[in-house]
Amino acid sequence: MSIFRKKVREFVPNTAGSDRESGFHYRLAPEGVFQQELYDALRANVPVIDACFGKIIRLTGGFKVTACDERAQVELDRFCREVSVGVSGKSIYTFADMYLDSLLTYGKAIGRIYADYRTGKVKGIYVGDPTLYRVREGRNAFEKRIFYMGSGEEIPVRSPEKLLYTALNPSPKHPDGVSILRGLPALSEILMRIYECMGQNFDRVGNVRYAVTYHPEGESDRARAKERAEQIAQEWSRGMRASRNGSVQDFVAVGDVDIKVIGADNQMIDTEIPVRQLMEQLVAKLSIPPFLLGLNWSTTERMSAQQSDILTSELEYYRRLLEPILREICEAFLRLNGYACGVEIEWDNINLQDEEALAKSRLYNAQAKAAELENERVENERKKEEMQ
Repeated sequence: MSIFRKKVREFVPNTAGSDRESGFHYRLAPEGVFQQELYDALRANVPVIDACFGKIIRLTGGFKVTACDERAQVELDRFCREVSVGVSGKSIYTFADMYLDSLLTYGKAIGRIYADYRTGKVKGIYVGDPTLYRVREGRNAFEKRIFYMGSGEEIPVRSPEKLLYTALNPSPKHPDGVSILRGLPALSEILMRIYECMGQNFDRVGNVRYAVTYHPEGESDRARAKERAEQIAQEWSRGMRASRNGSVQDFVAVGDVDIKVIGADNQMIDTEIPVRQLMEQLVAKLSIPPFLLGLNWSTTERMSAQQSDILTSELEYYRRLLEPILREICEAFLRLNGYACGVEIEWDNINLQDEEALAKSRLYNAQAKAAELENERVENERKKEEMQ
């Protein structure tokens, strides 16, 4: 008999966990820390957000730049078509798309007009990375100072007047603008977690796995149970391999053999309601009607028209932000080419519904005018008859 009592070993359950590496993690951090990287991750991991950005940029529409001096129109049109934008872009329309994309994603956009020092004319325009720059107030409230942050230190940019800068929704607390994605990281992480869990559930349930159990009946069967089990496993594996190649083989076994599908009794969690609630928050933030994203939500025709009107007002706001930058670029080109005139930006109609509405309006006005003329003619004839 032992003098010392042995210590009872505690039972530690073994658990099998699954890795959750989705590439997107959101943590509450001080304001301004890693925000730009977070917004890039949002667009890369949540397809509906990236689709909304693409729709906004496309629906903002094209434009035509008209010079106040007709003599400069030919050169201005050639410049708008052929001006170089960065390394691979060309035309001022490409610049407008890239500039608006940066403005929506980061809440600010920065660009520059490059002039050839030999000819003194515009060589190209460039859209910079706004995450490498910070804008602060200068000596007074109307002066801005731009600092380069690429090296980790704030380096003042020389000749900031040569830069093109626009802020989205600036405020006294955020003078350098606020991204349209503000407020979406937490919701997006929940949405990505739901999608990740759905994928893991389909890996477990959708990929069918079988449990083949052999129950020996007598003493002789129990003595040869291991041999029978190995034989059953080989035949079952051979039949499964044959099914992958398109051929069907029957599985025939002698004795009590039970075949079940692992997880067949479990049910998938219904994620339609939580996913839709999160998607509604994302779509409402970005002001894109659901039907433009292919979301089959029940909306009436009147509601769709109201959503289109809201989107139209949003697009007009983005146009007002782009127009001063486009005018500055074109007027700089004209100045360097010897023209002192200004330019006008004429925007296209936002979508075909606007064209249809304008056509109907002109039709109704023409019909009303024709009715007025007909009534006037009838009235004149009646007066003539009365005079006779």
